[in-house]
Amino acid sequence: MRIFKWIGASVALFAALVLFAGQLGLFQGTQPDDLGVRDGRLKPPSKTANSVSSQARLWPDHPQRETAWIAPLALRGDGPATMTRLKALLQAQPGVSIVESRADYLYAQYTTRLMKFVDDAEFWFDPAHGVIQVRSSSRVGRHDFGVNRQRIEALRERLATS
Repeated sequence: MRIFKWIGASVALFAALVLFAGQLGLFQGTQPDDLGVRDGRLKPPSKTANSVSSQARLWPDHPQRETAWIAPLALRGDGPATMTRLKALLQAQPGVSIVESRADYLYAQYTTRLMKFVDDAEFWFDPAHGVIQVRSSSRVGRHDFGVNRQRIEALRERLATS
């Protein structure tokens, strides 16, 4: 019986330490320095299962080519008007900060409340295809348990009804 108390106390202490580390920002990761649009493309998706990209299929040999693919966002009006709506929707979400905003490009960071994990999301008005290309990726870890996909799909719904 004593061993179970020790195990329980150890698990509780470990959980408290992990929570404390998160609150200190130790799980934020490093802001990527290669974001943005280059030659009509956003950065490729992560090589691990923790990102989504509407341009994932542009890289034929990428290991996450199919699993990371997500449909681009449809325009609501023209490109700049859609980007303005998108920015307003992002600013209304808790834990989101806009890092860069132009008429054709948005870079936002999502920070989780409890553990302070940071995900980077990019949105680019692609005039050649008449859509908003999107890329969203976790900075740390190998899996995101579908968080980036769910986040973009929820944003897609809000954009369609705004």
